[in-house]
Amino acid sequence: MPSDFQTPIKNQTLSDILLAEKLLTQEQFNDIKVKSATQNISEDSLITSLNIIPEAKLAEAKAKLLNIPYISLEDTSFSPQALEYISRAVAERFSLIPFMYDDKMKLLSVAMSNPVDLDALSFIQQKTGLTIKTFAAAPSEVSRAISEQYRQEIIGEVGQAVKETEEFNKTKTVDSKDIAQIIKEAPVAKIVSTILEYAVNSRSSDVHIEPQEDRVRVRYRIDGILYDRLSLPKSVQEALISRIKILSDMKIDEHRTPQDGRFNFRVEDKEVDLRISDLPTVYGEKIVMRLLRKSGGVPTLQELGLSGTSLKNLETAMLRPHGIIIVVGPTGSGKTTTLYSVLEKLNTTRVNIMTLEDPVEYQMSGINQVQINPAVGLTFATGLRAFLRQDPNIILVGEIRDNETTELAIQAALTGHLVFSTLHTSNAAGALPRLVDLGAERFLLASTMTAILGQRIVRTICNNCKVSYTPLPQIVTEMKNVLGTLFPPANGELKLYKGKGCDQCGLSGYLGRIGIFECLPITDKITKLVLSNPDSSTIEKEATSEGMITMKQDGYLKVLQGITTVEEVLRVAQE
Repeated sequence: MPSDFQTPIKNQTLSDILLAEKLLTQEQFNDIKVKSATQNISEDSLITSLNIIPEAKLAEAKAKLLNIPYISLEDTSFSPQALEYISRAVAERFSLIPFMYDDKMKLLSVAMSNPVDLDALSFIQQKTGLTIKTFAAAPSEVSRAISEQYRQEIIGEVGQAVKETEEFNKTKTVDSKDIAQIIKEAPVAKIVSTILEYAVNSRSSDVHIEPQEDRVRVRYRIDGILYDRLSLPKSVQEALISRIKILSDMKIDEHRTPQDGRFNFRVEDKEVDLRISDLPTVYGEKIVMRLLRKSGGVPTLQELGLSGTSLKNLETAMLRPHGIIIVVGPTGSGKTTTLYSVLEKLNTTRVNIMTLEDPVEYQMSGINQVQINPAVGLTFATGLRAFLRQDPNIILVGEIRDNETTELAIQAALTGHLVFSTLHTSNAAGALPRLVDLGAERFLLASTMTAILGQRIVRTICNNCKVSYTPLPQIVTEMKNVLGTLFPPANGELKLYKGKGCDQCGLSGYLGRIGIFECLPITDKITKLVLSNPDSSTIEKEATSEGMITMKQDGYLKVLQGITTVEEVLRVAQE
């Protein structure tokens, strides 16, 4: 029997723990005790049949009772080496999954639906010849992990490459002068290409390679959420980081200062431009790779999710020959993509469009794009000054971040140019007070601003596993309060939608993303308000009274249309 198996805590029962954790009421506790004694049914069976305790909480309570560690598999990264020790058939038969392997101690960590299944423990110990450390886990999480981890080619391929790397390291003595060549040839090249192929095929926007104390974690940002997908042994860390640094044209012997680089990568017909950031951390260098897809073109404003009043207000502002249009939102909310869509719509041979970016994310034909380079003195401010001597009609400044850029943008708008830029504020109404903080004169702001667009990105429901459900009354009340007159008249019971989770969406229930927007046009009333030093809530109140749809309202309208979920809207738009 494995050495970590321990006997249950003396005289304590499952219902005692659930009562102490306040997961059972005193009444339910008494009822279970009586039924268990009179009907000769175990407490475990009774509690499971009542279906009143969330599965994960029940598994955690059982783990506490048995004095076994509990693990949530939702947030766990899986080691390819660990998964190779137990086949999918064995994992499914015993409802368990290995997730971590310690080579020094020959220790395999295994999550089990039933951690006291002695037959299963004995079988896997004999089969692997390793010491087994058991963890309790919720049965549904074990089942989901089995179907997700064993179907991922990335696990198998990387596991094989790790094995080859270890063999490679054992059999070769490497001269330091040849390290660059060795890294190109070694199986580590296979690990890097497999990590990137999975990133492209899973629609990831970023890949994080993070050294930890005892392993290297690989996480993927898919539809705005980071997913732990891979755990690599510490032994491949140096070679993996060096391989990426060589591809990115970075110095492989520099480990103390941050570095940036880029390279292209192609998978079948998909080509991506990778921006690489390298940062020294306590456990080694962390790499973040941003994926920018070259194929697919720039989406239209409608494809981004703009519609109705917001789209009309933005298009009206775009048609003016001069003025300032600003897109606001936090980092990663899609501001640059929206501006590219706007420029694509305005891009004709009759206008000179110039952009000043940090960095240039997508290259667009017919548009003059400039990347800032502070090292040689090309900043947003100096670039913008130079632009005004280049006879532009439309100017895009990547970001307004200081007093000088603010003044120059206003100057450009006053001299007859249409200026687009971004700003980091939480909503459209907050942009005007922020520009005043950055040194803009109120009377100049009032005469140059034409529109402010606020945005966030929400995940869209996977159409393959979309199901309808009846929302809780408090959710309906909240939606009615936020939407007001925009809430549709009741036609029977309200139905909302969510994704159950399937192979196509990686069991998340979401596939793809869409924007939620608010467009604040600078009307005569807003112009007068700007001159009187208002705060953002006063501006928003006036804008909504004039018909502006807020981001949260736009989000809830998309929920009613079955595009996204209430949870997603609250995740990104709840103040």
